[in-house]
Amino acid sequence: TETDADKGGIPNLKSFIHIHAGIDATGLPTEASADFPAQWAVVRDWDAPEGVESPRNIVLCSMPSLIDPTLAPEGKHVLHAYVPATEPYEWWKGLDRKSEEYKQKKEEAADFLWSAIEEYVPNARDRAVPGTVQIATPLTHERFLRRTQGAYGPRVEAGKQTLPGHKTPLEGLLLCGDYTFPGIGVPATAAAGAIT
Repeated sequence: TETDADKGGIPNLKSFIHIHAGIDATGLPTEASADFPAQWAVVRDWDAPEGVESPRNIVLCSMPSLIDPTLAPEGKHVLHAYVPATEPYEWWKGLDRKSEEYKQKKEEAADFLWSAIEEYVPNARDRAVPGTVQIATPLTHERFLRRTQGAYGPRVEAGKQTLPGHKTPLEGLLLCGDYTFPGIGVPATAAAGAIT
């Protein structure tokens, strides 16, 4: 799929930062409720220049062990938080992953995510189980997920573009994945495989 909008392609979304961690659940609920949901969003500024798409303006958080306790050992929870395709790759471009500058930016990203988590989970970072915290940046996604510029996926605007289908001119060669219909995300990508 062509990603250069100037060539008529579908541009990529911005990248993302995220954190996965195991935490001590002492004093925390063991089931999701209206007061302590398994998923929540933190929006910093509804009136930001790009709305919820402004960089680091929204964080989506989840604690799936509130729904399925087998995901964490007794007395622990697992959590995940990320910015949904709002992290500019340009902020990370050209950084050496081994450099102090990169490590500092990564810690700043982690602090930002922890702050959002802590709006629901008191002292979440202090509850972190040693060895479980994983922070990912656009460079992480570029390297390990092979995402061009760490992109979240294609930015398809309803009514303006469509993703390509699954057939190719070569007999027996079909395409699937998030750059084909129906698009990004695990459910959509799985559906692309089922459609083929």
